[in-house]
Amino acid sequence: MAEELNPFKISQLQLDKAAEKMQLDKTAHAILREPMNTLETTIPVRMDDGSVEVFTGFRVRYNTARGPAKGGVRYHPQENIDTVKALSAWMTWKCSLANLPFGGGKGGIICDTKKMSDSEVERMSRGYIRSVQREIGPETDILAPDVYTNPQIMAWMMDEYSALKGYNSFGVLTGKPVEVWGSEGRFDSTAMGGMYIMREAANKLKINLKGAKVIIQGFGNAGKFAFELAHNIGANVIAISDSKGGIYSEDGLDLAKLEAAKEKTGSVQGYQDKNAEKISNEKLLELKADVLIPAAMENQITGSNADNIIVPLLLELANGPVTPEADEILFEKGVVDLPDFLVNSGGVIVSYFEWVQNLQGYYWDIDEVYSKLDKIVTKSFHDVMKTQTEYAAKGKKITPREAAYIIAVSRVAAAMKVRGWY
Repeated sequence: MAEELNPFKISQLQLDKAAEKMQLDKTAHAILREPMNTLETTIPVRMDDGSVEVFTGFRVRYNTARGPAKGGVRYHPQENIDTVKALSAWMTWKCSLANLPFGGGKGGIICDTKKMSDSEVERMSRGYIRSVQREIGPETDILAPDVYTNPQIMAWMMDEYSALKGYNSFGVLTGKPVEVWGSEGRFDSTAMGGMYIMREAANKLKINLKGAKVIIQGFGNAGKFAFELAHNIGANVIAISDSKGGIYSEDGLDLAKLEAAKEKTGSVQGYQDKNAEKISNEKLLELKADVLIPAAMENQITGSNADNIIVPLLLELANGPVTPEADEILFEKGVVDLPDFLVNSGGVIVSYFEWVQNLQGYYWDIDEVYSKLDKIVTKSFHDVMKTQTEYAAKGKKITPREAAYIIAVSRVAAAMKVRGWY
């Protein structure tokens, strides 16, 4: 029987496994298996040729027991409600694991921005805000960039929301340009948080990161910053890929050459070096290295290829890159697979910092942002390791993902309990 790859069902299965291990109250479990609020909306947009195209948008608030919902907005041609629901669930656990005063949310529009002009994207973005304005706000649901959205889109959205309210509301979303009070450090924060986690995990596993071989799947914002930061700490990135394929060199790759190749040919496979060879995304995942960093899309490591993964440390910088079946296989093989909502939490942590700064009207320099980020993600990593060790002492073997779930779910359940929700 083929493995179920529906992202929302995967998120429910992950919750179910943790709930069983931690003996979660049945009512709390039932509440946490489904989102609290789901909105589907239509967005009519006047295109540049004068025609009107109707787009479908989504916004999901998964759970707000610990604070306002927090989560990005994705623009993708294959966007669907199950993906948005899954991502909103993972945002709930991510915020809880980092001990932020947020719940989880997510949004998206079914569209292909590669086929749209900037003015069409702007009108669609403003239309999305008009359609969800009653559902969002600094105290209710805070938006952020995600796949194929960026700081400029956030600026348009913030401006539209502010116009509708009649006053500036900078805190309605994060990931804004610094000109309209985005936070220093926001744009490399996801990768930076992942690198702090890699440092702690490498230390625990006795991997010397100076000269360590690193593989990165994905050349978007997170993947590109991960390359730069890994290089800065002395690691050697031997392979990287984008949606069209990958490039591999045992001698290591050069970021400037990769960016030039991407700009010129549309893919990192245009990289020019006599020792480099083109490889598929599938093959890239199965190379031998010290660290593998999936930083692309969901469901990249599944039951069909997990047994071919041969790294000691796997860092899930993407959302949901490893399926539950693969999770079990990797655990049995001894691969330390650190889950997405731990590894990529740097983005939402610095989004939290941005929101706090917006509310206060007081802004921090880059060193303060990085210092605070390091402190939070480092604590989260050690919390996960401690929980895994405590369960092992009781004769219960749990994966790092299950340990992270147990911490995150217990915090949300406790908040629901004291609020009288069950």
